[in-house]
Amino acid sequence: HVQLVESGGGSVQAGGSLRLSCEVSGYTYPRGCLGWFRQAPGKEREGVGIIYYRGGSTYVADSVKDRFTISRDKAENTVFLQMDSLQPEDSGMYICAAEGPNGDTFYKFGGIRVGFAYWGQGTQVTVSS
Repeated sequence: HVQLVESGGGSVQAGGSLRLSCEVSGYTYPRGCLGWFRQAPGKEREGVGIIYYRGGSTYVADSVKDRFTISRDKAENTVFLQMDSLQPEDSGMYICAAEGPNGDTFYKFGGIRVGFAYWGQGTQVTVSS
């Protein structure tokens, strides 16, 4: 039973930073990746980036790659999203997801098409100007 639990969201002023965490349990897909998404009210869910859980390679969306970094601590079974120089347009619900062999929700990150099977509940980020 895969569980993804996000934490670290909150309210910050523009220019500030936040570090989001996604605690992963029960995930046994050896070649899978974890992804971060965000969704603002009235907007579609947007892929922020992915990290391969075993090897640690990452892909971050062009729109945020100069400010956001994805990493993981395998020993702690946790994936992180470091967000710097936050802007009001970064506000939204940030959600962690995990790829699975039966994943039915597909996103493309660069040339990589990933099927996500497991989703967390999300953590809210609010950036004020």
